Amino acid sequence: MGPRTAVAPSKEAKEVAGGQGGARLRSCSDGSIYSRRRVGPSNSSSSSSSSPVLYNPKSVLKRPVSTEELQRPGGPYIKKTFTVVGDAVGWGFVVRGNRPCHIQAVEPCGPAAAAGMKVRQFVVSLNRLSVLNLDYRTVSHLILTGPRTVVMEVMEETDH
Repeated sequence: MGPRTAVAPSKEAKEVAGGQGGARLRSCSDGSIYSRRRVGPSNSSSSSSSSPVLYNPKSVLKRPVSTEELQRPGGPYIKKTFTVVGDAVGWGFVVRGNRPCHIQAVEPCGPAAAAGMKVRQFVVSLNRLSVLNLDYRTVSHLILTGPRTVVMEVMEETDH
């Protein structure tokens, strides 16, 4: 789609220059987010034994949550609405999960973080379209093929 997409157009992980001389790893087309891990002895000077390997992180959820639990009146969740405007790199978050989807990762300096989005929030709607019963691939596709500005309703667990 272009440089504003949250996920890269190929299966390969993409590195995009970040602030302060660092690098940000971008997610791949199925919504996976990758980070780099060194393989081999940490004090090895040989580049062949310390090549980086890509891997997927575990889910950030503390326990499984159903759509019924999220919609239960008086439940331990509050609804929040965010307007996220994609930048040249993307929207700055990764969606995961299956009925309901959740926010797996938020890029610290990205548009989603600036809007107030956090990990472990459950996606209720995108641009007024209910997505509670959709899987993360479908939700990601809706974001990628939709407008640059995304209005998201999420459910966040209360502290008590």
